[in-house]
Amino acid sequence: MTIKHIEEYRDPDTSRKIIDRIQNISKSKIRIMEVCGTHTMSIFRSGIRALLPNTISLLSGPGCPVCVTAQNEIDAFIELSRVDDVIIATFGDILRVPGTQSTLQKEKGYGGDIRVVYSTFDALDIARRNPGKRIVFLGVGFETTAPTIAASIISANEMGLDNFFVFSAHKLVPPALEALLETDNVRIDGFILPGHVSVIIGTKAYTPLFEKYKIPGAVAGFEPIDILQAVSLLIEQIESGHPRLENAYIRAVTFDGNKKAQKIMHDVFETVDINWRGMGTIPKSGLKIRKGYAAFDAQREFDILVPYSKDPKGCACGEILTGMKIPPECILYKKICTPMDPVGPCMVSSEGTCAAYYRYHS
Repeated sequence: MTIKHIEEYRDPDTSRKIIDRIQNISKSKIRIMEVCGTHTMSIFRSGIRALLPNTISLLSGPGCPVCVTAQNEIDAFIELSRVDDVIIATFGDILRVPGTQSTLQKEKGYGGDIRVVYSTFDALDIARRNPGKRIVFLGVGFETTAPTIAASIISANEMGLDNFFVFSAHKLVPPALEALLETDNVRIDGFILPGHVSVIIGTKAYTPLFEKYKIPGAVAGFEPIDILQAVSLLIEQIESGHPRLENAYIRAVTFDGNKKAQKIMHDVFETVDINWRGMGTIPKSGLKIRKGYAAFDAQREFDILVPYSKDPKGCACGEILTGMKIPPECILYKKICTPMDPVGPCMVSSEGTCAAYYRYHS
């Protein structure tokens, strides 16, 4: 997208018209959850919350992949980093997430070979250049990153690399939305559905959820006008009593999604029950490596024992991820837990709600 077209989605006059429409049609107290961490940051950065009428509450959901990674998974990553012949390859955010007793960043300081990469193919390159080491890529993410990680496994298989492994902690968005709707004390009137994930899975992936719960939903892009338009569509649905599943990001998202990416993901991974921070075990919401590619599965290759896992005492990250609390309601927020010294992952990740509040909320 060119700068010219980006500016069209940031136009102040267009934004004001959408805001005026929202203010005119909004009558009820409404709680809308944005499911994507990038949406959370964009909403704060653009000051959208302050522009909406006080009848509308925007909640941040479980859309930060680092944040929803369970504590036992973080602890397993740390244990893996202590294996003598292992090189850990990972995206950067996960380094500072506190495990029960340590972090990957601390383990790196203690001498662990832990390397930040920008793609799984960087990890493949490390494996090629280090034949005497076992390289483990930490697969943390949603449907957005899972196809590229699946592609790296296929490539490793084609190249005959026997020292490349993936620890799959991938999670799927639609099952998490259903789990939220089934959670006591969680009230959600509509979803701003994620843009990047929806590019891969398409709007059709949300159809079973909508048919079961009749919950208003709108897929949104990441510019201010994208998000305001999604909010406007949701308010109209809720106030009229006619819920729909709408696509407000038609320049990038289709009904069917990216079928090639879906096939690659399906060929390499199968669904499995998996634990989410703050939400517990959600059926068929995770991805594990299929038997055909078992030679690249770190969880099969390594017998990793996690002595015990315990969430940080006092940390409300789990409740924040489900919209039950906002960061200022956490007793640690800005007191013990800060970006420089985070207690929970919601303060660590660039997409974390606590990090967004800390940076943009007065």
